[in-house]
Parts: sequence; C-alpha cells; structure tokens
Amino acid sequence: MRSELYIDGKWMAAANGGKFEVINPATEEVIHKIAAATAEDVDVAVKAARRAFDKDGWPKLSGAQRAKYLRAIAEGIRARQAEIARLEVLDNGKPFPEAEWDIADAAGCFEFYAGLAEQIDDNPEEPIALPDPRFTSKAVKEPIGVAGAIIPWNYPLLMAAWKVAPALAAGCTVVLKPAEVTSLTALELAAIADEAGLPPGVLNIVTGSGSVAGQAIIDHKGVDKLAFTGSGSVGSKIMAAAARDIKRVSLELGGKSPFAVFDDADIDEAVEWIMFGIFWNQGQVCSATSRVLVQEGIYDRLLARLLEETKKIKIGNGLEEGVLLGPLVSQRQHEQVLAAIEAAKAAGATIACGGKRPESFDKGYYLEPTVLTDVPLESDAWREEIFGPVLCIRPFATEEEAIELANDSRFGLAAAVMSKDDVRAERVAAGFRAGIVWINCSQPTFTEAPWGGYKESGIGRELGRWGLENYLETKQITKYVSEDPWGWYIKPAVRA
Repeated sequence: MRSELYIDGKWMAAANGGKFEVINPATEEVIHKIAAATAEDVDVAVKAARRAFDKDGWPKLSGAQRAKYLRAIAEGIRARQAEIARLEVLDNGKPFPEAEWDIADAAGCFEFYAGLAEQIDDNPEEPIALPDPRFTSKAVKEPIGVAGAIIPWNYPLLMAAWKVAPALAAGCTVVLKPAEVTSLTALELAAIADEAGLPPGVLNIVTGSGSVAGQAIIDHKGVDKLAFTGSGSVGSKIMAAAARDIKRVSLELGGKSPFAVFDDADIDEAVEWIMFGIFWNQGQVCSATSRVLVQEGIYDRLLARLLEETKKIKIGNGLEEGVLLGPLVSQRQHEQVLAAIEAAKAAGATIACGGKRPESFDKGYYLEPTVLTDVPLESDAWREEIFGPVLCIRPFATEEEAIELANDSRFGLAAAVMSKDDVRAERVAAGFRAGIVWINCSQPTFTEAPWGGYKESGIGRELGRWGLENYLETKQITKYVSEDPWGWYIKPAVRA
C-alpha cells in the first residue's frame, strides 16, 4: 500500500511529515498511515500541474497521443483489478464483487475517454457562417487548464476516473484530492499512471483533510477549474470560493431520489429494484432511490415482500463470500445514520425492520438494512439525504400525486418509475424534475450517458461527451480574408 503524496512524477512525504490513519471499517483496526498534505504540498502540486500545462506541452499533444496514455492506464487497472478491489474493500467496506465491478468500470472510463480524445483530432474546429463575406470564423475547443478535483469516499477509484479521465483526454492537467477516509486506491492510480509513462506534473495526487488540502486546492489561484463530488454544504462553499477568481466549477452533489411503483408492476421485480436502489454500496450512493412511492393497490403486498427479502440480506466483512451488505465507511458515518434513524422515530416514523447494529457484530461500522414507514412528509428522514441503507416508503393514490410527491424536494439528481404501461412510464419520467430518470429499473449507470442533477443536486454533467466538455473552453477565431482595404470604422451591421 502506498503512503506518500504523488507530485510532479515523484513520491514524497508531506512537507511537515504529517500522516493520518487508515481504518478498516469492518474491523475498526488501523491498517495503514498516509501522508497528510499541507497547503505547501498543494502549492507544489499545482505549480507542477501549471508547468505541465503551460510549458511542457501536455495540451499540445494530439488527442491520439493522449489516448495512448489513457489506454495504458486502463490496461494497468485491469491487470491489477482483483488486488485493487481488495484494497477498496479494506478502505471502504463494500462487498468484494461490488468493488470488482467498480474497478472494471474505472478502467472502462479511461478507455471511453481515450476514444473521445481521438475524436478531438477528427473535429478540431467548427466553421461558423457569417453574414459578411470579408470574414471567416471558426470555433475551437481548448483545455481549460489546471483542474482541481475533489472526490468522495463512496466509489473511491471510480470517482477518480470520472474526473481524471475526461480532464486528461481534454488536455488538462490535474491535482486530485481523494477523500481522507478512502485514499488507498487513488494512490494506486498514481502508481499505474506513473508506470504508463504519464509525463511529470500531468497528474498529481495529494491525500489529506478537506479542511487543509482540499481548501488549499479550492483557494489556489493556479487552479483554473474545480470539479467536486460530495455534499451540498461543501459544494456551496466551493462555489462561493470559486466566485472570487471566477473559476470554472462543476458540482455533483446530494440527492433524495424518488422511486414510484404503479399497481400494474410485477411486485417481485419491483422489490429487487427497490433493494438495489437503496442497499447497494450500503446505501452510500448519491443517487440512491431512498424515497419509495407505491400505489395503494399493491402497497401492503409489496411492503410485505420487501421486508421479507430485506431480512435475508447477508451482512458482514466485504471480503467474505456471499456478503451483500458491508459496514458503513467510518465511525462518523455510522453515528450519523443511526442518529438519522432515531430522529425519524422521534418524528413519528415506524421502523418496519432494521434500524440498529446487528447483534452478531461488536466491532465494525455495521448497520441492519432499514425500512421506515409512516414517515412524515416534512421530516428530515423524508427530505434529507441519510446516505446509508435506510429506505422511506409510503403509498400514493394517483399518478399526479406520485409526481407531486417525487418533485417536492430541494434535490433533483435521480428518479425512477416502474409500470408495465410504457406510455404512463414515459409520461411520469417526463414529469420528474431530475437529471437522471430510470424506467423499470434503478441505478444502472453508463459511462456514455450524462450524469448530474437539477436544483441543489449540482451544476454541470459528468460522463459521456458532457464530461469531456466540462474541461474544455470554446474559442472564437475570426479572420479578415478580403483584399479590400479596411479602415478603422467598423460598420454597425458588422458589429452586430
């Protein structure tokens, strides 16, 4: 396991020698110590990224040349997939099969953006038709510059790939700060990039706290663009800080996503997707469909089947075979989710199942999968993101009521609808105020499709070509091509 910062193609200790502990959430044991970057370390990293962008020629490489590095990184991830997945389990707690899936997705993300990098060469400029034949004009895309990327702990390597891959494909250089509680696989990404021959300074990874290392990235005047995934409260602070220097910002923030199930849906299929939508990754998913709305005609039957299946979920260490629900990521997260459940009870909600630490575990940040009924619409449990394996479920009568309840939220990241009536499903999907909508499913995510939300769920889109555009600026180049002399006076028609 790596323990140092990766800056300018070199491994180095923090300037003050500081380190922080890595804790296995399944056992609560300290398994490693990692360098805690200071503001001085971040300054060195940003200056290295600045030099790699401004002087060393990374943005001047062709898209095809950058694609070779991206594909080499993808190959390096795949060659070590099982090893990296195990690190992810030790660091994050998720079941090993989920971690393997995440690592494979991370490799696929680098491959996808390698292809988009090559397409930049195919479409280097867009001609613009002008009303004045004495001029030609074109629009070109250019990399923004140095990107500061700050990622969360729920999908450590995958979230790094979502930001690093498109940024490098676009020609940007990167300073990445992984979450303090899950930094192990980001450092392995640095090692893989180094082995792939990525030029010094193009990718720099600084581990440490958000209040020190993260804040230093946000405040650094050498950073041109900030890309953040995490809580809305931190996203708001980043947006305010970025305003001082008019930095480009993309934010993927929280959610409280609804899942509307109509009475013509197959109950067993609905239960499977409901469980996938909230219990995958221990419910630590920004898009988790944590508010389930079930039409009155099937509510009681569906709830009974949901409780029956939820109680069968095997809880345990993510490295044990057959485990479907690992521990929450940290003691702090465990305490916050338990506190949210207690607050829901105090507000009048009923715990239909779960709601506590499993009796068979005296160590580890484990929590039983939890289903809450009778949840008041104005309670925090219904309106705020819990970020754990906690589901709120309630009945609805009509399609109009389902849409109204679904949209009654300050968030708008994702939503899902289940019905055998395709016309109704499409109509409800159109009615949802959310950036991602699933029909007859929940949570499938594809690198090719845009990812991001409405309202307080963020700004901008990741993944697909939209993710690449996050790291590109548009430049207009207009040229005077007439042989006629041109005086100082510009006609109003031309100015317009």
